[in-house]
Amino acid sequence: MDTEATKTPGEFPLPRSQQANERLHSLIPGGAHTYAKGDDQYPENLAPVISHGRGAHVWDIDGNRYIEYGSGLRSVSLGHAHPRVTEAVRRQLDRGSNFVRPSIVEVEAAERFLATVPTAEMVKFAKNGSDVTTAAVRLARAVTGRPRVAVCEDHPFFSVDDWFIGTTPMSAGIPAATTELTVSFPYGDLAATEELLSRYPGEIACLILEPAAHAQPFPGSPGRPGTEDPTAAYLAGLRELADRHGCVLVFDEMITGLRWSEAGAQGLYGVVPDLSTFGKALGNGFAVSALAGRRALMERGGLRHSHDRVFLLSTTHGAETHALAAAMAVLTTYVEEGITARLHALGERLAAGVREAAAGMGVGDHLLVRGRASNLVFATLDENGRPSQEYRTLFLRRLLAGGVLAPSFVVSSALDDTDIERTVEAVAGACAVYRKALDAADPTPWLGGRPVKPVFRRRA
Repeated sequence: MDTEATKTPGEFPLPRSQQANERLHSLIPGGAHTYAKGDDQYPENLAPVISHGRGAHVWDIDGNRYIEYGSGLRSVSLGHAHPRVTEAVRRQLDRGSNFVRPSIVEVEAAERFLATVPTAEMVKFAKNGSDVTTAAVRLARAVTGRPRVAVCEDHPFFSVDDWFIGTTPMSAGIPAATTELTVSFPYGDLAATEELLSRYPGEIACLILEPAAHAQPFPGSPGRPGTEDPTAAYLAGLRELADRHGCVLVFDEMITGLRWSEAGAQGLYGVVPDLSTFGKALGNGFAVSALAGRRALMERGGLRHSHDRVFLLSTTHGAETHALAAAMAVLTTYVEEGITARLHALGERLAAGVREAAAGMGVGDHLLVRGRASNLVFATLDENGRPSQEYRTLFLRRLLAGGVLAPSFVVSSALDDTDIERTVEAVAGACAVYRKALDAADPTPWLGGRPVKPVFRRRA
């Protein structure tokens, strides 16, 4: 196999990837370690298994090269094998990765993080986003003495733990008593949130949400001509509600962290949460996450207070030196090289090209690009304007044939103008087929098998 091949996949099967997918399913439940990476998310028999990646490109084990978007579920925002990150990691690997006492790297990483996110006063590192969002919930319950958690219903994911997963269609194995303690509120609606807080007076420990409506902006959001971004006013309103009702305000910055600004959405909009959680882009693919926040709350998980102790975070691998070195290199690269601005510029160029290609093929009302420029997603609508997994399947299939691996259009800074041009060309080819399917009012002949499936569903 020529792993350096520059060919792109056509309408043919991926035999080695298919064989590897069978091996994956025989050994690993779901065939992947993240449901969003499952082969059910891709057209039938067209789920490539990756050999390696460099920059904005990945190669599958069949020898095909792809321009990749949404790398590592949005975590690899600098591109694969970024030299500043990998060099920082290599230096630490020779010095040992885990000790019986804290490494000096832990304090250096904390200082670097808090200098970059100055709205926080303390930070504790872990490995996964779920580690730190659950720690935030536990801490909020401890300091308020309240049992209920209020989550934003318009944001798709907060944690693998029971308090959140019990609210999804994949709730098997989670007691109803746990799920009943989680309630929800809509993004952008302060009146509805106040009604929820009043309905459960003195019971809600925290409001937890992603601070920006990144996938489906509510009316008046950026990108709509003649309007202003209402996010800052909305977040300020939530801050006031949380203070008035005595609950903790938690920003989940897994996606917005670094991509919105180096200091996250809180740095961009100027609203300071009590607690916030970071991950994904923080390690550029290395496993590191962070819980940050006000000292008065965070210290309850420490030793310098007279209250009951809170088991905040205690992870064997949370402070591995190479992962913290990666985080420091990422933070430095973002600040010194203006990465956030580059992500926005690349996203704006891509979004304009995709919209132009879709309009040119007469499907501009059916293939929609949404979200902030640094975090673009797309929606596929059928002939009646309804979201359609069938049309998504058709679109993904044609993108793969054009050498584009794109479950979203989330950019990395490793993309260049040629990559954007090639992507837009692939989109145009996909839109030509999309138009044929719309004219036939039936995408079935172009699917090549079963449609892709939503991640959260009750039955496999």
